[in-house]
Amino acid sequence: MTLKQKKMNNWTKEAVNQGKKPHQNLIASKYVETQLREFAMKMRQRTAYYKKKLEEGDLSSPEVSPKATAPAVPSPHPGEDEAKEEQEHYCDMLCCKFKNVPMKDYLKKMKLPTSIDSQTDISYVLWLLLVTIAYNWNCWFIPMRLAFPCQTPNNMRYWLLTDIICDIIYLCDMLIIQPRLEFLREGDKIIEPKEMKENYRTSAKFKLDLTSIIPFDILYIIFGFNPIFRTNRLLKYTTFFEFNDRLESRMTKAYLYRVIRTTGYLLFVLHVNACIYYWASDYEGIGSTRWVYDGKGNRYLRCYYWAVRTLITIGGLPEPQNTFEIIFQLLNFFSGVFVFSSLIGQMRDIIGAATVNQNHFRACMDNAVSYMNMYSVPKGVQNRVRTWYEYTWASQRILDESEFLKNLPIRMQLAIAIDVNFNIVTKIDLFKGCDTQMIYDVLLKLKSTVYLPGDFVCKKGELGREMYIIKQGEVQVLGGPDGNKILVTLKAGAVFGEISLLAKGGGNRRTANVVAHGFANLFILDKKTLNEILVYYPDSKKALRKKAKFLLEQKAKPTEAPPPAKAFALLSSKEETPKMLKALLSGSGKTSLTKLLRLKKEIAVQVRDKNKEKEKKIKEVENQGSKTTEKLDEAKTKLGNEAEKTVEALKCKTQPVTEVNQPIAKSVLLRENTKESLIITMTPSSNAEEEILTVEIKEKAQ
Repeated sequence: MTLKQKKMNNWTKEAVNQGKKPHQNLIASKYVETQLREFAMKMRQRTAYYKKKLEEGDLSSPEVSPKATAPAVPSPHPGEDEAKEEQEHYCDMLCCKFKNVPMKDYLKKMKLPTSIDSQTDISYVLWLLLVTIAYNWNCWFIPMRLAFPCQTPNNMRYWLLTDIICDIIYLCDMLIIQPRLEFLREGDKIIEPKEMKENYRTSAKFKLDLTSIIPFDILYIIFGFNPIFRTNRLLKYTTFFEFNDRLESRMTKAYLYRVIRTTGYLLFVLHVNACIYYWASDYEGIGSTRWVYDGKGNRYLRCYYWAVRTLITIGGLPEPQNTFEIIFQLLNFFSGVFVFSSLIGQMRDIIGAATVNQNHFRACMDNAVSYMNMYSVPKGVQNRVRTWYEYTWASQRILDESEFLKNLPIRMQLAIAIDVNFNIVTKIDLFKGCDTQMIYDVLLKLKSTVYLPGDFVCKKGELGREMYIIKQGEVQVLGGPDGNKILVTLKAGAVFGEISLLAKGGGNRRTANVVAHGFANLFILDKKTLNEILVYYPDSKKALRKKAKFLLEQKAKPTEAPPPAKAFALLSSKEETPKMLKALLSGSGKTSLTKLLRLKKEIAVQVRDKNKEKEKKIKEVENQGSKTTEKLDEAKTKLGNEAEKTVEALKCKTQPVTEVNQPIAKSVLLRENTKESLIITMTPSSNAEEEILTVEIKEKAQ
């Protein structure tokens, strides 16, 4: 007994024992209070339920009727309710548990879309395949059932079952699929359900579909099971041709399907002719004449053989005996010639369309060979040209990809280029961080080129005017002293020569030879094309300039100082001019002597610093004096030689030297005989640290 029933019993007892209660209105007040509490509890549960749905983002569940369900008591453990709901969908079978999915879930999954794109939806093509099978069943077996006695009371139920299945497929296509097809109206795609239904209802296809599904089979009750009442099913031919178009647009080798379809047309015509021949034989009487079917062997196979020999006009058939047979045979010959010639012409067009690219390739190759023979090109070059043609055709089935892409709109060209080459271009360091639209424009300008084994992609010392992206194959970078050492091998996806695009001064020179290791397919982007693109992207142009400069600095090799040239001993350069001689050459007279004395003092100070430790020893003063005397003698000798050279140089020059820092040319130091002599003497002064230098110039005696 529930809580509510217990309360109702208590209220009943209180109503019976009214004499015991002084206030009878308490019963009504308690009932109202209980109802209000229950209503408040339901509202809280309802609020919590929709709050949970709102958090989960699902408000599609319809509201449950209060009469159908009792108020749910909130469970202290919310996870237990979900576990119970899941357990309700499981069933035990042979000690195993299988999840029993409710029928509503199946219906949700099988829900058809509101609109179907007939151009791109693969499910629609599969549906057309099913309708085409049903259509071909009617096309092939209705004539056969009309002519040959293949329907018997024993197998009648199988024929009827198959006919009903085909009719159901026709109805589903007309009522469910076709009204959901999207269509175009003045360039806009219409997906509204009402407009799609109206578009189908006003089309000629709807009229044919409606006529093809009219149930003339009801006349079986009056006239018996005669397949002639199902001939209206053949009006579903629009779906058959639509399926052919959709399938050909999705096949990579559509010409194969066209050949098969054309062969099917021929077989169907022969099938119909065999049925008509058997009907004519039955009309005249089986075996009544030599021309009709004699009733021996397999009737369908014999009649089909006769139809093949008649339509193809092989000959060797029995002559017709009466007017009916002659007229029938003449009509058969005329129709056979027309049908067979049409099928042969269609087959020729199919094969010609399938080989049009190959014929163009052969024509181009023949023209190239004729040109080379006309100008007596060497056989080695001719063989390489033939090899290039054959490899290009075998690898991409087209000589120039740009010619194929020109026939497409720019957006489609860009879409194809992005799918094929975008990942390669974005890996180039030079283009990282650039405008995406600029990269798209670069993709449209890439040119594909095939290099044969041993071909030089670029040579050392050439001016770089383009960059290369390896699409397929390998290239080798050669270097070393002889230029034959393999430095590195670049494979598909590698990039080289990108710095040449933005280098100033016409492009930097190549630093190595790059040779195709095998057959290599490369993308080329030249400098002129990139500059035309960068006109519209100034920010990217600045960024590319900076990156190019940075990459050049990274890839540049450190310049080594050239080794000193080994000159002949007689032409060897002179040593640097001594400081004392420079002081003498910087002036003339007393000024030059003063500078010379000052320089001598500086030299003496340096010598004193070096021998400072020796000077501190008092005991070796005398030895130091003797050593100083020896040094003075040596200094006198050196100064005498240098002074003599200086005076001779001054005599040879017409004007004195005024610049001290300029190097002395060799022509200034010419030796000539002079009429003057220079006498230099040095004497010690009273100060031990100073010396007196005396220079006298005397004329020689005549």
